[in-house]
Amino acid sequence: MIALTLDRIAEITQTAIGGSARPDAVVDGPVVIDSRQAAPGALFVALTGEHVDGHDFAGPAVAAGATAVLASRPVAAPHLLAEGGDDGVVAALARLARYVARELGDVRRGAEAAEVVAVTGSSGKTTTKDLIAQVVGGLGPTVAPAGSFNNEIGHPLTVLRADTGTRNLVLEVSARGVGHIAHLCEVAPPRIGVVLNVGSAHMGEFGDRDTIAKAKGELVEALPPGSADRGSGGVAILNADDPRVSAMASRTRARVVTYGQGEDAHVRATDVVLRDSGAPSFTLHLGGRTAPVRLALVGAHQVHNALAAAAVADELGMDIDAVAAALGAATPVSRWRMEVTEHDGATLVNDAYNANPESVRAALTTLEALARNRRSIAVLAHMAELGEDGGAEHEQIGELAARTGVAHLIVVGEAAEGIAVGAERAARQGQWRGECIRVADAGAAAAALRERMRTGDVVIVKGSRVAALERVIDLITKGDVQ
Repeated sequence: MIALTLDRIAEITQTAIGGSARPDAVVDGPVVIDSRQAAPGALFVALTGEHVDGHDFAGPAVAAGATAVLASRPVAAPHLLAEGGDDGVVAALARLARYVARELGDVRRGAEAAEVVAVTGSSGKTTTKDLIAQVVGGLGPTVAPAGSFNNEIGHPLTVLRADTGTRNLVLEVSARGVGHIAHLCEVAPPRIGVVLNVGSAHMGEFGDRDTIAKAKGELVEALPPGSADRGSGGVAILNADDPRVSAMASRTRARVVTYGQGEDAHVRATDVVLRDSGAPSFTLHLGGRTAPVRLALVGAHQVHNALAAAAVADELGMDIDAVAAALGAATPVSRWRMEVTEHDGATLVNDAYNANPESVRAALTTLEALARNRRSIAVLAHMAELGEDGGAEHEQIGELAARTGVAHLIVVGEAAEGIAVGAERAARQGQWRGECIRVADAGAAAAALRERMRTGDVVIVKGSRVAALERVIDLITKGDVQ
């Protein structure tokens, strides 16, 4: 974080200095919510969780070097006191991040202003954010969130990792309701906004896709007015292949750049081929030039993610050849997203971080491409927060799994019953000859998989976060299956 004294932070965050805190003490280290990450110059943010109260760790955080604690009640350590419980602490954190973001973006500070890029969409946000950060990292120091730090806590914490040397700040913004993305964009106003897709993730909370589109479009509404010149003014980078996303062009004052596989997209891909590894190759079209791209990331859906990253890199001044090379060199960063490993002669694809209908379809398509002439096994748990359409969506996924020709479909948990129903319907109709197995949890899924897995098989594991299906891969590879 940029260096600030406690009295200045108190002024910015509307908090009161308390305990043994010295007004002239300086915070110039990380801002953290885990006391184990505290370091000299840090600010420890004490939040009250379901099982752990951060205030109980104020002492250890300061002992590890933290300058002070941002707290909602007095603690026996130098602290900044916020009113209003955890909500007050989170609001103070947002105020501090908003100040830092403004300072980083102010060219008057004597250095080149940091570029702020924000990414949203129903699926693919984290992978695309990681991809953008790796590509534009060649232009200078780049800060991006770890994993899916994309809410009212993770977002400001990411902003506060930036300092005066930061060239690019690549942020992921998520929403569980209308107004959430608008709030995050107030914390760190982006110049470049990327909208990937409008799908059915969190349908149960939003109600319908039009409301999801309304929420996602808050990103492009927050962008500044556009400019005819590349490198200045607001830029909305929109997926031309998603009608609800391309329609957002009418909701922004920014200059619009489209990407996709259609001829009208500004940044597009042709000659897409999925290699034996499951990673795609394609020809990148950008600014009237072309370049070959060979991604290391697995899945046909990575092409659109790569195009979004290319559009951002182009806006930031990268040459197409440098963009193509950086895309090809990019590797998975965040865990449990199309992680491919080999074990006992089988290929294991861990895509267990989360699931919605669009991402599960992409995963099954990838499984089919990877398997080709090999046997395939799918381990699937339920897709959460789909609302009243959840039953039908699960049955459609089961039917798709059957059509891809999996030898074994392992359905995990009662909430995923619709997947089994759909697959078994396909079997009764003579469209599938595989086996459907119902199991209670990840441990039982690992046991069922271990019993059936053979040398040469390709396995994919996919489900919503609550199912914790990453344990299936861990149990198999560590030999801990009971």
